[in-house]
Amino acid sequence: MPAGTDHLCIRPRGVLRGAVLTLVFTGVLATAAATGSLPRQESAAGRTEATLRAGQASRDSATVDSAALNRAAADAMADGKSGKQAAEEFVSRSGDRWGAVYDKREYAEFEQALDGTYTGVGLSAGRAAEGRVRVTRVQSGGPAERAGLRADDRLVSVDGRPVDGLSVSEVVALLRGDGVPGSAVALRVERGRAAWTQTLHRARLATDPVTVRRLDDGTLLIRVAAFTKGAGTRVRDAVRGAPAGAGVLLDLRGNAGGLVAEAAVAASAFLDGGLVATYDVEGEQRAVYAEGGGDTGRPLVALIDGGTMSAAELLTGALQDRGRAVTVGSRTFGKGSVQMPSALPDGSVAELTVGHYRTPAGHAVDGRGITPDLTAGERAEERAKTVLSGLGGGS
Repeated sequence: MPAGTDHLCIRPRGVLRGAVLTLVFTGVLATAAATGSLPRQESAAGRTEATLRAGQASRDSATVDSAALNRAAADAMADGKSGKQAAEEFVSRSGDRWGAVYDKREYAEFEQALDGTYTGVGLSAGRAAEGRVRVTRVQSGGPAERAGLRADDRLVSVDGRPVDGLSVSEVVALLRGDGVPGSAVALRVERGRAAWTQTLHRARLATDPVTVRRLDDGTLLIRVAAFTKGAGTRVRDAVRGAPAGAGVLLDLRGNAGGLVAEAAVAASAFLDGGLVATYDVEGEQRAVYAEGGGDTGRPLVALIDGGTMSAAELLTGALQDRGRAVTVGSRTFGKGSVQMPSALPDGSVAELTVGHYRTPAGHAVDGRGITPDLTAGERAEERAKTVLSGLGGGS
């Protein structure tokens, strides 16, 4: 059953900021919430906010002449037309499968999302029977919780618009509204036979993409939903704080990516420095490295599936290629192209494909994905625990 949260912007492709290097995904994060990443590059004049993101594109996919794109947008504006629309048409004709154009507000929302915050009311919504929408989770300390909303409440309308029959992503978009903290949104709610209208005020809230739990056999289970700001440090701190000899089950299933800098920090928890990935930008080869001092002896199994994308695939490839983890599950999605955003005359941002990245062993991820060491379906977590036990990391 699909579920959605109001904490991330719903877009088919996200433009997001990162530090040092960020690859973006174009999928769903916490239910149709697109995220991504943009790295910063160094120029001779100093640091600039040029950024990259990873998406899925064929290796021979077309690229766009950014100068020509800017001219097309400027010409349209000179004629009194929309520069953004002209840019969208230009990118569409170019054959760049993952090229996209975003306005200022969309760009700001994506940046906020990758920073690990969002503006919303703090609830998740899911599809129930007969097309109805119910609340699946209420975030602690958020406006929804303070108003007394609970999981399993039925959501009837948002600002007077009935939500039955709408997609989860459409409901989330209504809950987010204009994304301005303090703005009001009226929810019509039913609980059993009771029904009422509750006005909430959106607030800036924090996401929690990393959860850590000790299993009965002593295994440390680390689930990473996305590599937003701080996620890598959360993983590293959890590993450092684990009892000696305890194995780690790193769950990257459904992780649609995020900031590559954060994935590199997570890799540093298990590697003593060295290569994490290589990537090219318009023919120039570059690399991402782990920091030294990681725990290289602790038993480690990584769970992956078709929802493991982008920066999560980059981490998976590093751990697998360098023999640090056994990977269990199913083939990952295969997002390994790199996009660089370009500012347009009207302030919008065009995101254009400029290259691809590879694992430490030189394997291309884009359009191929990563095949696990052990293929497992519905019982993947059980299989992973068995493997971890064999490595000496569980009972």
